[in-house]
Amino acid sequence: MRVSVLGAVVLTCAAPIVLAAAQQREPAKAPPKPITLTGCVQRGESAAGEYTLAEKKDSQIYRLTGTDLRDYVGRRVQIVGGVPSNRLRIVGGLTPSPNAAAQAGAMDPARAAVAASGGSAGPGKVELPEFRVKSVRPITGSCSN
Repeated sequence: MRVSVLGAVVLTCAAPIVLAAAQQREPAKAPPKPITLTGCVQRGESAAGEYTLAEKKDSQIYRLTGTDLRDYVGRRVQIVGGVPSNRLRIVGGLTPSPNAAAQAGAMDPARAAVAASGGSAGPGKVELPEFRVKSVRPITGSCSN
């Protein structure tokens, strides 16, 4: 008898909390509005099948994904799309580098400090902002290299 009364009291207290939580859920976010960029399509330097868009007005370069742009290389285009969502990306590596760690105390302290700070970006290390292409339209104008 005590167990059933206790169960009824718990259910009576918990029901309003569950109903209030269900009603306060946030509405689904609206999809982001498409962004329009104008510029010249170029082949990417990192990998085959990678393309970039150079915009003259703000001197920005974007890495293009989502569609094949080989027919538009060297042409001025208007691209509609957006920036991909901020998904979890794991980037990094060993700090200091395995070579610096293996040398332990045998390395010059100045060189060890440079190795620990990451040094300068080498070829292929530049991370361009990604732009996901939805549609492409050629426009008039020329691309100067």
